[in-house]
Amino acid sequence: MREITESDIRRSFVNCSKGEAGRLGLPGDLAGQAWADLDFLGWRDPGAPGRAYLVAERGDRLVGVALRVTSGGGGRGFTARSMCSLCLTTHAGGGVALMAAGRVRGSGYQGDTVGRYLCGDLGCSLYLRGRKESVGSGDLTETLPVEQKIARLRVNLDAFLDKITM
Repeated sequence: MREITESDIRRSFVNCSKGEAGRLGLPGDLAGQAWADLDFLGWRDPGAPGRAYLVAERGDRLVGVALRVTSGGGGRGFTARSMCSLCLTTHAGGGVALMAAGRVRGSGYQGDTVGRYLCGDLGCSLYLRGRKESVGSGDLTETLPVEQKIARLRVNLDAFLDKITM
């Protein structure tokens, strides 16, 4: 992903108002992001634990979506595992959360939502590249090459964004 600025991020949102986009909490260190290792920028709002945001490149433009977060997983400690629907990384103990985005139709938000189980920290790109390790994933190691995992993530991300924006 190319490096983006605060104003790029705030202008990218498609499922919230300009006012909401102007007030949302941004990730702490934009300059310190590992941009070359990111397929999208995702973060939880530090001031509102039930909110998360995702910004991705789609063609020549950025698309940002605001997400509502519900705790995921079975809540049974490290014995229950859940899988992210974007990167297919497994996590134990609530490392996956149900995140829902308001769907955009025609001229704006219409009130219906699209939900997916996603990595709770939205660190999908880093898990795939081995820059981050999921806790309690145990012996579930995928043998697919990293390039193919990244391609699959992008297909899954595009499908999720299509459901929100079309």
